[in-house]
Amino acid sequence: MEKIKIQRAVDEKTLKEKGVFDWPVWTKEASEFPWTYDTGETCYFLEGEVTVIPENEAPVSIGKGDLVTFPRGMACVWKVHKNVKKHYRFE
Repeated sequence: MEKIKIQRAVDEKTLKEKGVFDWPVWTKEASEFPWTYDTGETCYFLEGEVTVIPENEAPVSIGKGDLVTFPRGMACVWKVHKNVKKHYRFE
């Protein structure tokens, strides 16, 4: 299984080239929930702080300014520590 890919402190030029600011926005309050990715997802965190815990893998910390790719088929638990606001795109 592929792992979560994180690019930190991505410059605005790269984000614009990828069209990130045209993607839909998703928000979530502090909470914890299970999630399974039926399809891959790329997202850019505008706000928030989370820990994503994939099955049988080490936890991953994600926050503001991170461009993240989640692989299709991954099951995990999201722990939202600070309210999240992110742009997202499903593959």
